[in-house]
Amino acid sequence: MDDDTPPAESKLTRSKQRWATERKFLTDAPREPARDRLPPGQHLVRNWPVLDLGRQPHISTDRWRLNVRGLVSRPLTLNWAEFQELPQTTIRSDIHCVTTWSRYDNDWTGVATRSLLDLVEPRDEATAVMLHGYDGYTTNVTLPDFASSDAIIAHSWQGRPLTREHGGPARLIIPHLYFWKSAKWINVIEFLGADRPGFWEMNGYHMRGEPWREERYS
Repeated sequence: MDDDTPPAESKLTRSKQRWATERKFLTDAPREPARDRLPPGQHLVRNWPVLDLGRQPHISTDRWRLNVRGLVSRPLTLNWAEFQELPQTTIRSDIHCVTTWSRYDNDWTGVATRSLLDLVEPRDEATAVMLHGYDGYTTNVTLPDFASSDAIIAHSWQGRPLTREHGGPARLIIPHLYFWKSAKWINVIEFLGADRPGFWEMNGYHMRGEPWREERYS
């Protein structure tokens, strides 16, 4: 990773820790994704808001690497050309941020996480994944969530390369979870034998983060 661990005492972190304590934005009105497209407590936007920890690392495609390690049978490191040579797919999905905005109909192009799983073959004891970004950010997901049919390591959005501010050159997209789980500037995918918290999870946020159940906070 290019930078140290994200600062735990930043203004943004303190605000979100306060939100978790106050249970901000919660409506206690869970819905079902098969029936309700907009999760409870969310509002639609047409733009794509930019949220980060105050760092937007500049990672050229020449320097970019994706390292897959941990409890896998075949660890690997991909450079940009090798990543582009993997089967490419385009997926349309909605996205939902824990700060209450949602955006419909986003077209992502990249490598489906299931294609990556076929390459590395997680071992039987693997149950969770820790995602690491070039900015030092981490977030955890369960292996079933990582392997979902709509999860993708995306390099393009709406037919254009992902911009730096939105996590380019590549980021993870897991649309059925709150968007803090979709790590920007992805660098390392680490397979674990037990779930453990990442950055926001250690700062009051839910370990899983399903929008329709309002899993905003721990």
